[in-house]
Parts: sequence; structure tokens; C-alpha cells
Amino acid sequence: MSEMTLNETGPRRRHGSNIGQPLTRREGMLKVTGAATFAADNHPAGLLYAVVATSSIARGRVTFLDEAAARAHPGVVEVMTPSNRPPLASDPDEKSNPFMFRMDLLQNASVRYPGQPIALVVAETLEAATEGAALLAPRYEAETARIGLDGAESFSPAVVGAGNPAFAETGDLDAELAASDHRVEAVYETPAQYHNAMEPHGVVASWDGDKLFLDMPTQALAMAQQRIAGLFGIAPSDIHIRSPFLGGGFGSKGFPAGPQILGILAARATGRPVKLVLRREQMFGPVGHRAPTRQTFNLGVSQDGALRAIGNHTRTASSTFDDFLEPAADVAHTLYASPAIRTSYDAVRLDTGTPLFMRAPGEASGSITLESAIDEAAWAVRMDPLEFRLKNYAEAEPISGKPFSSKSLRDCYRLGAERFGWQGRPLEPRARRDEAGLLVGTGVGTATFPALMFQANARATIHRDGTGMVEIGAHDMGQGAWTALAQIAADALGLGIDEVEFRSGTSDLPDAGIAGGSGHTATAGMALHAAGGNAIARLAEIATADERSPLFGAGNVGMLAVGGRLVRRDDESRGESFAAILQRAGLDKIMAEGKSAGDPAAQEAYAMHAHGAVFAEVKVDPDLGQIRVSRLVGAFAAGRIINPRMVESQLLGGMVWGVSFALHERALTDPRTGRIMNADLAEYHIPVNADVPSMEAILVHEDDPHVNALGIKGVGEIGITGTGGAIANAIWHATGKRIRRFPIGLADLLD
Repeated sequence: MSEMTLNETGPRRRHGSNIGQPLTRREGMLKVTGAATFAADNHPAGLLYAVVATSSIARGRVTFLDEAAARAHPGVVEVMTPSNRPPLASDPDEKSNPFMFRMDLLQNASVRYPGQPIALVVAETLEAATEGAALLAPRYEAETARIGLDGAESFSPAVVGAGNPAFAETGDLDAELAASDHRVEAVYETPAQYHNAMEPHGVVASWDGDKLFLDMPTQALAMAQQRIAGLFGIAPSDIHIRSPFLGGGFGSKGFPAGPQILGILAARATGRPVKLVLRREQMFGPVGHRAPTRQTFNLGVSQDGALRAIGNHTRTASSTFDDFLEPAADVAHTLYASPAIRTSYDAVRLDTGTPLFMRAPGEASGSITLESAIDEAAWAVRMDPLEFRLKNYAEAEPISGKPFSSKSLRDCYRLGAERFGWQGRPLEPRARRDEAGLLVGTGVGTATFPALMFQANARATIHRDGTGMVEIGAHDMGQGAWTALAQIAADALGLGIDEVEFRSGTSDLPDAGIAGGSGHTATAGMALHAAGGNAIARLAEIATADERSPLFGAGNVGMLAVGGRLVRRDDESRGESFAAILQRAGLDKIMAEGKSAGDPAAQEAYAMHAHGAVFAEVKVDPDLGQIRVSRLVGAFAAGRIINPRMVESQLLGGMVWGVSFALHERALTDPRTGRIMNADLAEYHIPVNADVPSMEAILVHEDDPHVNALGIKGVGEIGITGTGGAIANAIWHATGKRIRRFPIGLADLLD
């Protein structure tokens, strides 16, 4: 079961009648009745089906494809291979910016990773296309696969993640370590993980001359237009993408994937609409993943429990042909005050698909290890791990020196500990058992995620009848964007949410930026807020200049939009309805645009983050090593809460992901072939209902005036951070065994 508690530590300024309300999802009924149209639900007339044939080796080249056998199969319309693939306007291996990832689009016969597309079969039915792909019977010239973090020569990258420096330092790490009373030296490892959204990647593509129509799940409509336009040599405005719903993305749908481009290419080659949807096992290759890490920690601590040094050298991996490096060590930049901090990286190139942003990229893999190492430091001085964190958490970002834009972490620790019942916890491990004889342990982890904001545009309209409409090319991938963004827009227009038409999810609408980095509500929401405010300002100009209006001449005192009326700020009894103003002016509607972007001055002055604390209880069978998470309590400070119901869903979902990271999720690679051995949801383990404990998410009141005008931060990823570390620490507290390789399994506890 789950429970949402709102802890108000101060007065909350009411923005309007919509923001802050726990409204149900506007699209909820569509989804639960099956009426919501996802990309692959579209079936235009004359539809063909495309199936990707993928490589069964990790490295080498394709020497033979039985194209004749595939073409001879009844229903097969086209077989596309490197020998006959139609030309593209640009080389898919070109990379003009760090976020233009290279694709495998049948440009040659080389194989760079297992699961790479090596051919495409198009047929009248899905069954015919599938059988045709099987008939290709590829033969290979295979080379030895480079796998694992020791499987290739390492190199020193210049940047990691989204362009972060690969080396960062403050203070003298070596000197502080030498002067420390206690040192913790530990190596932690996290595995490769794959996104596995419920909805696989796919596309339904149709051409009309040089105009392209796509039903395709994407987290960034405008970015997808730009990338596809470059590959096909057409204008972005000639590409129309519909993406009203996504069945999850987690970062993997932030950029068009190679198989989707092949589906578009097939539609152009055949002159008919084409649908291509990846099978589950095909998700383990060309659409990104979280790379493995090996993190070497060196912590120094004084006898009084003060941290003196934090060092994390991380080895991670990318593909042989492109770069994305998991920025796991960077979490150390933001959480704990220490005179000396150093983070550094090396990496290897492996025969895998290119890693990509995956929910909490860097923060997830870095926080579970850092929080475990912090617990090791607390134990070195025999200090309660919560007290150790309270003593050492940072009031300002240690590396940059910037003060945090809000300081609510201490409240998260306090409120979470009170609700969890932390007080009285025994310091020694393996000290408690329940009535069934199971070992009981508790642990804590600190949660953090940056408060990001990108650029976006929106449009707002007030109609003659007093209703409103807002338009923005935003993305709802399950996080409740249709609802939360509509609440922001309705308040900006001074209307009830049912009086505002919300249009979203297509590329012909104003660009909402990318739904990623937990920044979509802030980014798109602030654009809607600005557009609504600008529409109200235009309405006010009309009213205050009209001698027949009760608002005539009131421009200097200012206006408020309340309940479909404009009223004087100094006397709310004086005003008139939107409809009356427009009808008297002879206007059918007024329209205004709005933009959003982060404030460079505020970003330069402050470090902007959401924070939290997660508390976990686990029970471990002392004979079998079976682990059960029995309780999770998380307390999170994440700025202004637009919709508590949606926020609860996001936080609890993140905490479930933390359970998965700690105990379940990893990709297993065959050391002989380099192939993923568990490329399905039967053996790629994620939590099911029986694995999910009693969970509780507490919202800690926070007003942050610096992140944006509405004080919005993201909640989509912070729930992962802190949770995994809290579980790992609880397992140590239950058993006395510190496991440094994730996920933790019963075999680790039986060694």
C-alpha cells in the first residue's frame, strides 16, 4: 500500500484554483478503456509491416543473406540490405553535435554489437515479414567480442554524461586522506541495465511526396523533426509527428532510433505506409542502455565523524563507435561537505550499442554506491548513519561553491526519520530478528536530482465565450503531463481546468523542448504560464482602454484574472468577464505566445536541486539469504507541487525503480558471444507486486524562488536516488555483510 502525506512547514501561497489540487488524470479513462491511441495503434490504408533482422554476433561482418529466399516468401514486398538500401541525405555516422548519436542504418555489412539491424523485410502482414526475416539465414565472419569493464584498453575521456568535465577537484585529496583518522577504500560495481519501457520503440510512417507523416513515440518532437529532416534532406516543417501518448520512455525515446529510421526509409521505398515495432528482445541493442560502472572510493573521516575527503574514480563503458559515458561519480559534487573532493573517470569501448540517458543517468548508479560508502565511513567511527549525514550534508555545492537555491534537506531527514521510526535503531549489525526469525535491518540514503529547465514555447487563446485553449507540443509518457500542464495553464488564464481546451502531443504545435531530466513540467509549464499571462495582459489592455468597461483607466493598479473575470487588484469587486470584454470589442478571440528558459543569472548564482531522504527496512532469511524489502519511507523537497496525486505516482515509481536497482535489474552478457542472455522480461528481472513493500512518500514543503517563477522542480527521477543506497545499507545492517556489487542477490549473502 502507499500513502501520500503533505507536510506543510510554512504557509503555502495559493496560486489559483487548479495548481496544488490532486486532480485525476485527464487521459486516465482513455487509457484504462483502451481508447488512448499509441503509435502502433494506427493503421492507415494500405499499411505494410516491416521487421528488422538483427545480428546474432557482437563483432564482425555479415558475409551472406539469403535475400532470394526472403523475397520468394508469400506476402513479402521488399527486402532491404546494405547492398540495396536507398541513399540518405546525410551519413548516419556523421556527428555534428554531442547529442546527435550515430545510427546503424544498413550503411555497410559491419557488425558493431549484438542485435544490430542487418536487414529489413517489408510484407503485407506481420507474419509474412517475420518469416521473411527468418529466411535471410545470415552468415558471418565473426571476431572476438570485447565485453566487460576489463575487456578493452581503457582511455581517459574529456567529458562524461551531457558534457560534464571528466575530472573535477576541490582541495587536496591526498593530503586530507593522509590526515584522516579513518579511511574507507572500497570498490563498487553496477551492471548494465536496459530501459524496457512498456511500449517498445516503433513507427508508422507515410509519405506524400516530400511530406512525411509519422506516428512515433518521442520525448522530443522538435528534436526528432530536426534529426529526421537531416537524414532525408527535407525541411523539418514537412514532417508531422503525432505522439500524444508514450508507454514509457526513461530517456530511450529522447532521440530517434535507427530501426525507426529504417521504417521511414521503407515507407519511402515502397510508396506505402509502413509500420515497424521492435520486439522485446530487440530493445537490447539499438535504443540505448545504462552502461556498467566500477567505482573506486577513497573516503577520509575524522574521529568526530567529520568527512575530510571523498574520492571516486569511475570506470565505465561506451560503444566502439560513439560516446556516452555514465557520469556516476558526479553525485559526489552535490551532497556532502568535505575539504577535499575529487572525481575522475576512465572508460573502455565495448561491442555493445551506444549507452544513453537512462532514468537518473549518473545519479542512479552514483548514489547507490556513494550512499553505501558513506555508511561505511559512518561505521568506521561507530556513528549512527543518519547522524553522520546530518553532520556532513552540504549547505552549498562543494565543487562549485554555489549555495543551494533552497535548503530543505535537513527537514527531509527529520520528517522521514520520524515517520519511519528511526530513533532507537541499534547501531550494531545483525542485532534484530522478527517473530519468524528473519534478520531485520534498516538503512538510510540521501536523494538528490538537479532542478533542470530547458527552452519551450506555448500559445494561449481566450475565446469570445470566455473559455480558453492552450497549445504546446508537450509529451505525456505516463507522468501525468496532460493533467499537470493543464492545471498550470488554467491558473495562468484564471479559468477552471474544465474551461480550458488543452492541445498537445503533435509537432505542429509550439515546441515544448524535451521531456527529460525531470524538467518537463518546469519547462513546458513556465511557457504555458507565460502564454496565459500574455493573453491576460492583452485582454487587460483592451478593457482598460475602453470607457464602457468598469476597468477603464485601471492599468496602473493592475489586474487579476479570477474565475473567467478580470478584476482590479486593489478592489476585486470591480471587474467584468472575459466574454463581456471580447464581445464589446467585437473580437472572436485573443491569442498570445509565451516562452520559457532558465534564468542565467540565477543559475550562475545558485546550485539548483531537489533533495530527499529515503529510509528502508529489509528482512533477510539467515539460512537461505532471501531478501525482502518490508518498508520504504521517502521524504522529498521538490519545490511547488502542481498535482500531489501525480507527484505521488512519480515518487513511488522512482522508489520501485530503486528497489529494482538494488535487488533485481541487470543485463547478463554471454562471455563467449557477447550477446545479452536475458533479453526478455522473463529473465531480465524487475520488481513485481510481491517485491514492492509498503511505501510512503512525504512531501516536504519548499518554496524555491530561484528555480523559476512558479518554483517548480522535477520529481520523475529523484525517487530512484537514495532508495537503492538505503536498501543496500539496510541489508548490511541486517546481516553484517557489505555487498559492493549490484544487484544484491541471495548468493552474495551465502558466500
